[in-house]
This record gives sequence, C-alpha cells and structure tokens, in this order.
Amino acid sequence: MRGVTNSPSKAPKLPRITDARFVAGATDESQLPPPTGVELAFAGRSNVGKSSLMNHLMGRRNLVRTSSTPGCTRQISFFEVSFTDGSLITLVDLPGYGYARRSKTERAMWAGLIEGYLLGRPTLSVVSLLIDFRRGLEADDLDLLKMLADEPRVARQPVQTLVVATKLDKVAAAQRKPAMLKVGKEAGRKVMPFSIKDQAMADGLWAELRRRAGLLIPTEPTPPHPSP
Repeated sequence: MRGVTNSPSKAPKLPRITDARFVAGATDESQLPPPTGVELAFAGRSNVGKSSLMNHLMGRRNLVRTSSTPGCTRQISFFEVSFTDGSLITLVDLPGYGYARRSKTERAMWAGLIEGYLLGRPTLSVVSLLIDFRRGLEADDLDLLKMLADEPRVARQPVQTLVVATKLDKVAAAQRKPAMLKVGKEAGRKVMPFSIKDQAMADGLWAELRRRAGLLIPTEPTPPHPSP
C-alpha cells in the first residue's frame, strides 16, 4: 500500500523504559528549557488523541494531561524518557491547534509559540504530526507540514517528519484499508497507523522514531556457530 506502513507482523525488540517524567513546561519561548539531547515532538489538532498516544508510548496512565475538553493544553511540555540501553529521549507535547472556541488572540499566541519552537529548536530531531484516522489531513495539518519544510532559524540537522494516523480502533476493520489509502495519498508520504489497543503499533512507532532520530535499536548478539 503506497505511503502507508501497516502494523508489523512481529514487534521489534525495544529497549525497556526505566523512567519517564515531566521536566518542564513553557508558555513562552523564554521559558523553554536548555536544548540538550534528542527531542521528539508531537503535534496535531485538538482532540486527535495526542495525550493518550504519548502516555501509551511512555507506559504511563496520566503523565501527559488528558481532557474531554479539546484545546486545554496551553503550554509546550517536556518529558524525559530513559531506556535500559542508556539512551535518554525527550518527548515534547505541543499545544493542540484548530480549536475554534479559543479567542483569535490566544490561537495566534499558540501558533507563534509552536512555530518558534519548531523552527528555532536546535535539538529537535523528529516531529510526529498526529491526524485523526477518520478525518484525514485537514488544512491546519497541511499548513504545519508546509511550515516544517521552511528554512530553520538555527543551524541543526534536518528535522524528520512523520505522519501518524490515530484512533484506528474507532473504525471498522473493513473500512480501514480504503481510509488508509486516502490518508497516504493526501499526505504524499509514509503514514503510520496507531491504536492504543495495539501494542505492536506502539512498538513499531517507537522503532521508527528511534530510527529517524539516529538511535538504533540494539541487536541481540548472534550466537556462535558450533565447532565442526
């Protein structure tokens, strides 16, 4: 299927998470923590399931704030995740966009904060754009992808962009293939499906994020061949 990555038949063996914790929140660029290590950011429209996805990836229930009211996140939040292989990754929760009930001034402030981070963060490595599987890419999503293609404001390695289609479990199995074909065509790039009810998809997403960030998954040593 062009532009679509399906759930792996065998989940990759990933380093185990040993700790995940909130480390900082910023409502203004001046409040951003010092740029260190590897940062993986998650962006998307309000109510796309971003908090649930991030909690699931980190193996925590309520580390990232979830709410039944979309648009409640008003800051950029940083979470440090430690692994058994010694790697340390920072997951970054960006404010959801596109929620109409917020004032134009507030929405403009959020947009400026997101843009400043995405184009000016030297340690940003990968941006995952989350879209609702049932709705596909909307105008705000396409605007974000276009912005990520702009010239950054700082010297850094090119930022990888990954499109993740969430809420796969909300759609009947028979409808998933045509819907994913449509999403892949709209995105014009690789799309990864995701459901919090499918651990193999979460493992596959972690593997892809680590690969794009240059953090390869350690391979188990090959057992020695028996002597002849």
